[in-house]
Amino acid sequence: MTATNEYGTILIVDDEKNICTLLSRLLSREGLETIEAYEGDTALKMVVSQKPDVVLVDFRMPGMNGMELLERAKELDQDLPVVMITAYADIKGAVEAMRAGAHDYLAKPFENLEVIRVVYRALEERKLKRKLSDLTSELQGNVSLSTSMGTSDAVYQLLCKATQVAKSDFSVLIQGETGSGKELVAQAIHDASLRSKKLFVPVDCGAIPETLLESELFGHEKGSFTGADYSKPGKFEAAKGGTLFLDEISNMPLSSQAKLLRVLQEKRVYRVGSTKPIAVDVRLLVASNKELFSLIDSGSFRSDLFFRLNEFTITVPPLRERKEDIPYLAKRFLNITNIELNKHVKGFSESAMETLLGYDWPGNVRELRSTIRRAVLLANDIVTEEQFDLKSAASWSVSLPLNLQDLSLGSLSLKEIVRTNTFTLEREVLEKALQYTGGNKAKAARILKIDYKTIHTKIKQLGISINGGVYE
Repeated sequence: MTATNEYGTILIVDDEKNICTLLSRLLSREGLETIEAYEGDTALKMVVSQKPDVVLVDFRMPGMNGMELLERAKELDQDLPVVMITAYADIKGAVEAMRAGAHDYLAKPFENLEVIRVVYRALEERKLKRKLSDLTSELQGNVSLSTSMGTSDAVYQLLCKATQVAKSDFSVLIQGETGSGKELVAQAIHDASLRSKKLFVPVDCGAIPETLLESELFGHEKGSFTGADYSKPGKFEAAKGGTLFLDEISNMPLSSQAKLLRVLQEKRVYRVGSTKPIAVDVRLLVASNKELFSLIDSGSFRSDLFFRLNEFTITVPPLRERKEDIPYLAKRFLNITNIELNKHVKGFSESAMETLLGYDWPGNVRELRSTIRRAVLLANDIVTEEQFDLKSAASWSVSLPLNLQDLSLGSLSLKEIVRTNTFTLEREVLEKALQYTGGNKAKAARILKIDYKTIHTKIKQLGISINGGVYE
């Protein structure tokens, strides 16, 4: 049965058929269409073919359990609401599932009214996300970067380069500051490529702990490490026939860089804990907010991997270098936020727009979007400059009494000297920024022009603490 019900289609997944029947009858009486699956593999096929609006899945099933189905379904449709069905004894597991992206959970034996309430709430979330997606698609036009990033000459040049390389299978290195739109460029290349009918799979290399990065990219077998309760394909397998986008690849450790190079050369992966090769056919796009070539001299990036990735380079200019795009982007973000918040803010005062145009935007388009969302939340009829909070980040400055370690000339190479003192420099800058913001990591990240995930990772790596407490 094809999912065509105007009110919503619910996929029910449980190895106990009587549970599926019970839930199906209950939801059908509410005017909802239901489809059923009794194990995970069939359910995943239905997610692709039937495109349900909500999935109800049992936490414990033989074979693919509910947790794995949740992860796999989210890879296929990240906005799909998944509700976990669980016994009271498994409530802890259901809570973990919610942390992993589940919308909600239902505990057995469940009450009919609670099932209906949870399902309708999930449907409302799905409806809202589709509205936002439709508006974004309308504004972007799904045609070119000019409709998603602006109409400046700089964006036109990006469009030309993306179009030139899209039809090839070249690996592309996309460089630019954090928040400047590197993933938009990667998505545009994929959409215009011969692989556009397959998946575009993004991976943030800075957001995944080093110990889990290889499992995330290459997959793992059940029991290959603590917590590997089931076999899981990696992102290379998920992107089969499509495009894999590795964001902030400069954060990838050297050991993982070597394995990535091997995969690119051999076009096959080995899951963690397995010696069986798996052929992969993907197009690789990578992005970095750092100059990768400069990292080669410091010993933190492999030269052979750089030359393998650098078949074509696109540099995304920062927002301060294309300020003519700000009015368009600000209006676009205002429209999206109006729908999200169910508001009717009409636009910007003259002084508000002058403020936006006069600011340097260290956080680029990402910072502009956050600023507009906050302003629309606070505004009534129009956005005024009083609704912006830009001064603190713009005026921050600090002198650093750096104490470089003994150069030990004659005993240390230039690379070793640079590597040792880079650690000292990063630590002092981060500590000063965190002291200035009172420990507010998000604000410190905006000041330092890095994203939140990066600052969180560096705080842990450098063991930064203040007043005796380690930042968490």
